Amino acid sequence: MSDEETEKNYRSGLPGILGTVDTFISRLEAVILAMGVLLMALNTVANVIGRFVFGQSIFFSGEINRILIIMITFAGIGYAARHGRHIRMSAIYDALPVGGRKALMIVIALFTSLVMFFLLYYSVIYILDLYDKGRVLPALGIPIYLIYLWVPLGFLITGIQYLLTAIKNFNTHDVYLSTSVVDGYKDTETEV
Repeated sequence: MSDEETEKNYRSGLPGILGTVDTFISRLEAVILAMGVLLMALNTVANVIGRFVFGQSIFFSGEINRILIIMITFAGIGYAARHGRHIRMSAIYDALPVGGRKALMIVIALFTSLVMFFLLYYSVIYILDLYDKGRVLPALGIPIYLIYLWVPLGFLITGIQYLLTAIKNFNTHDVYLSTSVVDGYKDTETEV
């Protein structure tokens, strides 16, 4: 199944209203990521055409891309956590028996969740500092603190995802990388 099919058919592994909210957030993240990448590509192409064809750059193009990069990055960390797509160093983890992998995954998910909540706290402090300073983007005139609101939101969603992953691993027999992704490797090699 392709990534597009996986996202389109995503169903949360959480019960009840939590599953409904998780599915809604997943779809919203997918739209944000897709639109962000498309808008960034369109903005960059338009700026290049403007510069080389008309001899005039779009003066706010860099600021638009800055906003989109922040949005894509911090919407993307929650998306990656939800789909078990974060990079893993798994040599020790893979060598453990199932019980050891499950215990280690719970520790990893809880620790990562705590780190995300720690970063959430400091990102809010940073945004409040930016708000107090009153800085704005020079070309667009948008207050800078507004473009960084994606940062704590991304940390919050990611922290919740990892916390839910730890809970899922406490309550099930299998080892889960996220609330809906069971640990394992797909065999992508075909024998000749």
